[in-house]
Amino acid sequence: MTGRNPAELEDKLHYHFKDRELLITALTHSSYANEAKTPTKYNERLEFLGDSVLSVVVANYLFHHSSRPEGELSRMRASLVSEEALFLFAQEIDLGAYLRLGHGEELGGGRERPSVVSDAFEATIAALFLDGGIEAARNFILPFITEGKTAEEDYKTALQELIQQHPEQSLRYAVTGESGPAHQKCFSVTVSLDGKPLAQGSGRSKKAAEQQAAKAALQKLGQA
Repeated sequence: MTGRNPAELEDKLHYHFKDRELLITALTHSSYANEAKTPTKYNERLEFLGDSVLSVVVANYLFHHSSRPEGELSRMRASLVSEEALFLFAQEIDLGAYLRLGHGEELGGGRERPSVVSDAFEATIAALFLDGGIEAARNFILPFITEGKTAEEDYKTALQELIQQHPEQSLRYAVTGESGPAHQKCFSVTVSLDGKPLAQGSGRSKKAAEQQAAKAALQKLGQA
């Protein structure tokens, strides 16, 4: 089953394809291709390429914007390219709504399945790379990885390290509000210390909101 018009997605990507078939392939799940009556390309090969492009862009960004040691850079990269992170990024542009899915995958909730949507996000990166080069891919990726968590501003880790000095204390993040349309969601998050609200933050994704809540908590504790 086809999703929304890909032309609408191009507006969200801030990029208009010279070869729109690349984008259509990126949005096509194998289940759709399997049910098609004619040979249809799907996004697994693009996903493979997009994974590598994403890793290079993130690694390059971290290398030039952080003086942290290799081990920390590797952990930060792993966090930023994880399925969880990519699914959150994809939700910011409502990518699931544009996917082409087979009937069974559609009924099974494929548009909201993290593995399906995050793979399509990587495939979209590859489509941008093939159509517009590394700059097109980089321009798409960087806003996601820099909002709420820059190389030198991993507030959640800093707050966790501070609290770990007192093993008996514990932190918890909870979403306390959502607003805006699906493609422009704004999340509110409260971070609690030992069950008591400590600070709040907001952002376009839950991860960004958590970072802002952690930043506010550090400021409240006199650490930022």
